[in-house]
Amino acid sequence: MQFKPKETLTEQVATHLENLIAFNQLKGGQRIYEGPMAKELSVSHGSVREALLILEKRHLVRSIPRKGTFVTELDEHFVKSLYETLLIYLENTGIKLVRGWKQEDINRMENLYDRMSEHFHKGQLTEFLDIGMEYTQASLAYADNYFIVTAINDLWPSAKRCAFVAFQQGNPVLKENLDHMRHSLDTIKERDEETLIKILKEYADQQCQQVLKSISK
Repeated sequence: MQFKPKETLTEQVATHLENLIAFNQLKGGQRIYEGPMAKELSVSHGSVREALLILEKRHLVRSIPRKGTFVTELDEHFVKSLYETLLIYLENTGIKLVRGWKQEDINRMENLYDRMSEHFHKGQLTEFLDIGMEYTQASLAYADNYFIVTAINDLWPSAKRCAFVAFQQGNPVLKENLDHMRHSLDTIKERDEETLIKILKEYADQQCQQVLKSISK
């Protein structure tokens, strides 16, 4: 694998491992061995160790003293806790977006919706997921709160991981996601706070149940 110089080596290793976990190539409960991983990526043990510390902060791995580092399990408690917390933050930022959006914000989100629709019709799951996450993150510009932005950024990799689990259930789930995106965008444009909160809650509850259904199989 060739790493790009625009990020530190540790950040690149962390991003690489994050994607392996998000797309289920490293599975919940699996131990990550620093030595073999360093050899596979042609980096030092220190780079892998530092990357794992970043991933632990992002809730993707957990370090157990004298045992090693393991990919976090997607169990019922973890999934429910994640969506409950995300909803609290996204309601806060969503209200600020409704109250303060500018036309360039709407134009950006409409463009993301169009791109997401295109990926849906082409059956491009990974691209669909990436644009969906980018769309949801758009409201962060209005968070104006250091702690909320930091917390969401740390939760985002787990949200991406869970969304991938949900989306693997096929086109009906992808279509529901796209419809929620359209409904939320129309509601933002209408500056309807109450309806947006309902949409966000419905979406969080729905995707949470989709993930739980998938991991229970």
